[in-house]
Amino acid sequence: MSSIRFANVLLETKPRALSYPTMYYHTDQLLTPDARTGDWTIGGAGTVDFTTYFNALSVLKLLKYTRATAFHLHIEVKSRAAVTVTQTRAERLSMTPQLVDSVASTVPGDGAWHEVVLDIAVDPTTVIAGFQIATQAKTAIRNGYYEVEFDGEARDVELAIATTTFRKERFIERNIELVKTELLGSDYDIANHLTMHVIDNGSTLPAAELSDEHVTVTPNENVGGAGGFARGMIESLEQATPATHVLLMDDDVEVSPESILRTYNLLRIVNDEYSEAFVSGAMLNIEDTQDQKEDTGFISTYDGSCVPAKPPLQVTKFVDVVYNECYDEHMNVPADAHRYAAWWYCVIPTTVIKYNGLPLPIFVRFDDVEYGIRCNPKFMTMNGICVWHAKFDIRYNAGVERYQTIRNQMIGQLTTGLVPDMKTMLHSLHHMVDLECRKFNYTDAELALTGFEDFLKGPQFIMQPVAQECFMRANREKEQLVPFDELRAQAEQLGITDFNPDMLTRQAIDFDEPRSLKQRAFDYLTHNGQRFGSNNFIAQKIGGNGGEGDADRIEYTVIPSAGWIYPAGMIHKENIIIAIDWATRKGVIRVKDVQRYRDVQKRYKRDMAYYKKHAERLSREYLAAAPQMESVAFWKRYLQMD
Repeated sequence: MSSIRFANVLLETKPRALSYPTMYYHTDQLLTPDARTGDWTIGGAGTVDFTTYFNALSVLKLLKYTRATAFHLHIEVKSRAAVTVTQTRAERLSMTPQLVDSVASTVPGDGAWHEVVLDIAVDPTTVIAGFQIATQAKTAIRNGYYEVEFDGEARDVELAIATTTFRKERFIERNIELVKTELLGSDYDIANHLTMHVIDNGSTLPAAELSDEHVTVTPNENVGGAGGFARGMIESLEQATPATHVLLMDDDVEVSPESILRTYNLLRIVNDEYSEAFVSGAMLNIEDTQDQKEDTGFISTYDGSCVPAKPPLQVTKFVDVVYNECYDEHMNVPADAHRYAAWWYCVIPTTVIKYNGLPLPIFVRFDDVEYGIRCNPKFMTMNGICVWHAKFDIRYNAGVERYQTIRNQMIGQLTTGLVPDMKTMLHSLHHMVDLECRKFNYTDAELALTGFEDFLKGPQFIMQPVAQECFMRANREKEQLVPFDELRAQAEQLGITDFNPDMLTRQAIDFDEPRSLKQRAFDYLTHNGQRFGSNNFIAQKIGGNGGEGDADRIEYTVIPSAGWIYPAGMIHKENIIIAIDWATRKGVIRVKDVQRYRDVQKRYKRDMAYYKKHAERLSREYLAAAPQMESVAFWKRYLQMD
């Protein structure tokens, strides 16, 4: 029987740990670190419970994914009074940790260090196991970890981290330093079997200074996440000792090295059934550290959008920690929907890469989705394997969400089949154009059509090095928000004299009003007054001399600027919309323009007519080109590596 030191009892002094200590422990006493020795001190008599997101052992997952046969807790304790360490556990419906009184150890209060070893008791109902320390006086603890016994020998694992960065020096340099000091500089087995490839699409990092025998920083053309990760995969396959697994990780994330260590150990003891599974790390929010947004996702067969496979969870809550481990995604994901693992933290076996090829050259958005669906793997997720990432809902970018999303959805559908029917993707296009037009955002409606038109050019278009220019063009052509001072001045030029953005609240921006059935019918039939309307009211109000009194006041409404939001009640029968992004303190004024609305609709109908005429040809061309676009030979030419 073999064994492995699988997971450390994690105690940290990073800001997130100090702000959210219940991700690590629950206590009625103060815990303080000794910077000199690394020990932690429990302030006095009380209890500390470690049945938490980072410090409970994922028994249910380990028995499912690995060859685990037994589990042990090791921890060293020192106190001047007796200390008792007791196992805890949780079943599927547990509300609080359950003490396992039969698995406990008491050490004397003699002021000396004592190692406690608990043989953890598990049964088929156990989801997670942890431990609780009961103290009678000030107590020091150190070197806590979980040992896992398993059948057979540990697998040979060479883990390569591939991260793509574009001018995110602060994030990436910190992550490089963490990998170097806490993993490569450690006494763990991973130190001899870990490499890191940093693909610098911005060519702004000091490559020579940051690189060493284990870490390589490679300046690269700006080929987006898809191109950067493709190069990282190639470098991992061709390094001196070829990688067995590649960990794809975003640049703008915060990561705990313990997550990487646990990932490596999981791969060493994985069973045959999950030997080619993807390890999907959860995305927690940097802004709200305890909030878990997603660990795997799926593609909606209704509109082609990306949907988290789990509901939002808070990993400081015990019930959510348990729920996260026993949640069955198959009960939530429709039978005809495909799952994927996002590349903020995703481990892919190189056997899968060799068989399925590399990403499509689509720069950003849907590269990880398409690849995950193409490979169709099993997935491994686990408490404590995660990164912290900025929330998507406060960094909306129409260049990505309109141009890139539409173009890449269509390409992925024809190469891989993201959803059962192309009608879903066409519905997505229609929805985006219609939604933006209803909110008078004709600019971003046109941007979605530009993405569709670039898709209509066929695979030869994206097989050329046009991805960066397309993305830059999309960001130039998208609706441009301006700072509040400039926004106020623009409003005054239109005769809107009572608009003061500094007095806005999130409640006022996000507020929506209910609509009656009659109002809904009007909005549907007239596209918010544009299908049969005119601009006469606007011309009179804006072009006139104004006046005094409410009768001459320019009417407007305020809504959020993010494209996916539809405040139907607030925009009903309005002619001027002021769209606000409160996170950046910027906004834009939109004025109803019936002629521009008609131009967008005419362009949409023309594009759809072209697609219907050429649908079969485009399908054949993309399907035929896919193997070439996914090949190492293609990517080496594309990246100028030859």
